[in-house]
Amino acid sequence: MVDTRVKFRHIQTFVEIARQKSVVRAAASLHISQPAVTKTIRELEDVLGVALFERDGRSIKLSRYGEIFLKHAGATMTALRQAVDSVSQDAANTGTPVRIGALPTVSVRIMPDVMSTFLREDTGSTVKIVTGENAVLLEQLRVGELDLVVGRLAAPEKMTGFSFEHLYSEKVRFVVRANHPLLREGTAIYERLSEFPILTPTRNSVIGPVVEQFLIARGVGALPKRIETVSDAFGRAFLRNSDAIWIISEGVVAADIADGTLVVLPLDTGDTSGPVGLTMRADTQPSLPLLLLMQTIRETAESLASAKT
Repeated sequence: MVDTRVKFRHIQTFVEIARQKSVVRAAASLHISQPAVTKTIRELEDVLGVALFERDGRSIKLSRYGEIFLKHAGATMTALRQAVDSVSQDAANTGTPVRIGALPTVSVRIMPDVMSTFLREDTGSTVKIVTGENAVLLEQLRVGELDLVVGRLAAPEKMTGFSFEHLYSEKVRFVVRANHPLLREGTAIYERLSEFPILTPTRNSVIGPVVEQFLIARGVGALPKRIETVSDAFGRAFLRNSDAIWIISEGVVAADIADGTLVVLPLDTGDTSGPVGLTMRADTQPSLPLLLLMQTIRETAESLASAKT
C-alpha cells in the first residue's frame, strides 16, 4: 500500500539531489531554498524510516536504501513525464518527444545520418540530443531525463538497472595533424610522447580508464603536457595549430582522417577496442517514436560497419 504522506515534491526533490549529488545544486535547480530541500528530504526519510543519503567527504552520496529507492523513484518520474507528454502532445497533435544522450563519438559518426533518416518517418516527435560524458548521461537516464544513451558500454557497477544492446566496437586512436614530427619513419613514438602536448579523455569518461591502462602497459610515465578534455571542437582546433597528440575514440575523428585533416599514428591500439551500443532503463517501455529511432540507429550502425569492412 502506498503511504499517502509521500508526495510528488518528495520524489522530485530526492531525484534531483541524487542527480546533482548536492543539496545546494538541487536547491538551485528546483528554484527553492536549501533549507526547504533539506526539510523535504527529512520528511521523506521519516516516512520511509531509513536514511537515503550519507556523507562522502565534503559531498553526499546515496545510501544503500537510497540506491534502491532511486530505481523506483526514477521510474515514477519517467512514467509521470510520459503521462504528461502523452496528453500534451496529443492535444497539440504532435508526436511524443524523444530524448537521446550520445557520446561525442556517436554524435559525430552516427547521429547525423540517423536523424536524416528518422525525420523522413514524419512522426511529429521533437528529438533532443544531449552530448556529454558517459557518467553524466547515464545519471540523466537513471532519473528519467533521457530515454536512451548511445555510446560505449559502461563499467559493470555503473550498469545496475540498465540494459545494453551491442551495435559495434571501436578502438581508441592517437591522431595528429598532417606532417607531424612523429610521422617520420622509424620514430620511437612511445618514448617521445612526453615531448608533445597530449589531449586525453577525462579520467571520469568511459574511455578514460582504457587509455590509462593502455599507456601504463606501454611503459608511458607521467605526461607533463597533458590536457584532459571531452570537447571534440577543442581537439580539432588545437591540433590544427600545434604538434599536439589527441587520444580519442576513432569514431570522433573518422571524417577528419578520411579527408586527411588528421592522421593516425602507426600504433597498435587493438586492445582498446570496446563495445558501443544502446543503453536504456530496464524498467521502462520505449514509445513508438523511440522504437523507430532505435531501429534507425541499428541500421545506420550496421551500414557503417559494412562500409568499414
